Amino acid sequence: MQKSTTPTLEGHVIVEYCGVVTGEAILGANIFRDFFAGIRDIVGGRSGAYEKELRKAREIAFREMEDEAASFGADAIVGIDIDYETVGKDSSMLMVSVSGTAVKTRR
Repeated sequence: MQKSTTPTLEGHVIVEYCGVVTGEAILGANIFRDFFAGIRDIVGGRSGAYEKELRKAREIAFREMEDEAASFGADAIVGIDIDYETVGKDSSMLMVSVSGTAVKTRR
């Protein structure tokens, strides 16, 4: 499935708008991983543990959105927006939400 943050796909003509599609993923953060990520952030460098969780949550959210688009018979999603939030007590969970417009296209 083609995906784009832009409202169109180069080389394709949108022939039908199927509707807005979304995907969400909320993942809890591990306390030990958070502790070591915090230490790494203090001494400098990247937090691989958080990056891995962000990637995992984003992949889940995109998969949900693609599944919903496919159920509409769409072959592409345009105008995708990606949002990241922390939620829960003490911001202990990570939420990634994606939305876009499912469309049918032709070349």
